[in-house]
Amino acid sequence: MENAAVLINGNESNNVFSKLRKPTPKFQYANVLKTDFIKVNDKNEMDGLALLKNIYQGVVSGCFFDPQYRGIMDKMNYGNEGKTRQVERSELNQMSDETIISFVNEIDRVLVPSGHLFLWIDKFHLCEGTNHWFNYTKLSVVDLITWDKGKIGMGYRTRRKSEYLLILQKEPKRAKGVWTNHSIPDTWTEKITDKIHTHQKPIGLQTALIEAISAKGDYIIDPCAGSYSVLDACKLIERNFIGCDLKTI
Repeated sequence: MENAAVLINGNESNNVFSKLRKPTPKFQYANVLKTDFIKVNDKNEMDGLALLKNIYQGVVSGCFFDPQYRGIMDKMNYGNEGKTRQVERSELNQMSDETIISFVNEIDRVLVPSGHLFLWIDKFHLCEGTNHWFNYTKLSVVDLITWDKGKIGMGYRTRRKSEYLLILQKEPKRAKGVWTNHSIPDTWTEKITDKIHTHQKPIGLQTALIEAISAKGDYIIDPCAGSYSVLDACKLIERNFIGCDLKTI
């Protein structure tokens, strides 16, 4: 039987965001991982879906997910990706809609009640919509953050300078007692100066979000970790990280 209950002052409670909650990191959950070959607070080289399937139900406070879709590149159809443009991105495995939906369903399963999914999307998916990814989950959109990267990208008309972080919450949907930092702006400016991965994300933003929706000792996951910036953010604020990538850098 999968474990989702949390011990609070010796009593079992399904409200993992209760203000009475006093997590003890080593013993907060009876079980988190179904196997011992996945390392916590480390880099795991494996498939993200396999990692998610080895996490028990309802034990993770938050998840960052950056699916590898071609999105805007297919829409614009430059035709020279991998030759003169977007070489690193083109070398990454592309995800179908079916694969993304499988990831989202597993993320929904492992999140605690009222837990959050932070989903990176591009302009194409922002305009075209992503609702079909969540049809059979308890997840719904609650907010959106625009990340101003401080760097001009490509574009037929306007040239892109931003990425978008769609914020979803698992039922029950609420903010009080769940989201503790109300000073995070919905447009976040952060430039990455030491880039080691084509999909590297802003550690400052990720740190602020993790701190807002979790307590010390909580578990945060990233099944497509890339540069492992979420791991670095978790280390800064004493959260436990579970994550992987197909190729660890």
